Amino acid sequence: MTLDTAYLRGSVAGVFSVLHHATCPENIVFHFVTTHRHGAKLTRAITSTFPYLNFHLYYFNTNLVKGKISSSIRRALDQPLNYARMYLADLLPAGVRRIIYFDSDLIVVDDVINLWSINLRSHVLGAPEYCHANFTNYFTSKFWSNPAFSASFKGRPRNPCYFNTGVMVIDLWKWREGKYTEKLENWMRIQKRYRIYELGSLPPFLLVFAGDVEGMEHRWNQHGLGGDNLEGLCRALHPGPVSLLHWSGKGKPWLRIDSKRPCPLDSLWAPYDLFRHPSLFSNS
Repeated sequence: MTLDTAYLRGSVAGVFSVLHHATCPENIVFHFVTTHRHGAKLTRAITSTFPYLNFHLYYFNTNLVKGKISSSIRRALDQPLNYARMYLADLLPAGVRRIIYFDSDLIVVDDVINLWSINLRSHVLGAPEYCHANFTNYFTSKFWSNPAFSASFKGRPRNPCYFNTGVMVIDLWKWREGKYTEKLENWMRIQKRYRIYELGSLPPFLLVFAGDVEGMEHRWNQHGLGGDNLEGLCRALHPGPVSLLHWSGKGKPWLRIDSKRPCPLDSLWAPYDLFRHPSLFSNS
């Protein structure tokens, strides 16, 4: 998970949910990535909340993406830390092979071992896929009208489908072997020049991996609970079982709860909210 002051409350709730539903929480190791060079304040927040948590904190140098990020439809999507998921293979120790990447606006209501143990087979990455979504909407007309760009999806094992990058199981060894960070960066450079998408760090992942993802049950990413990226309106759960609830979109449950305008599903996040007081986030 990434870790910063703006989303610390969400991260803590996410960690608590993972531990609460795990059969063997003592076997779970958390890897936190931050843009805070020293991170002492964030470390204190984690250790004071979870005194026995097995975790590591890694510094993400924002210079890695400086000049590569293009403005998107929501300012929050343009933050350098949103792009840290592209560099996990460089940040984490070489001995760590498999990781689960989680966004900071979700809670788990199932034993995470069930997600961890999925068979990735030959794939680098596993995630729930949503093939009913209109895939063409994630890229601009300039992308689809350029044969060199649109041809990038040819030759994939399956037709490309949308997947949400807030929940991913990743084989870091295969990632390094395939030099996938370089492939993602290349699309970011193309975006700077041609403006082929509007949605932050998601489209590069679609360009590199869509059609070559190990699909997982939708229960592992009931996403979109934060509404759309412009208004953040309330949404209902998708049909089917639920193992993970994800408030992707503009509306975050802690902000809606604090503003006294919560959505019905925010009540499912609230029991995991260990940081209920704004004073915990002050600079004092």
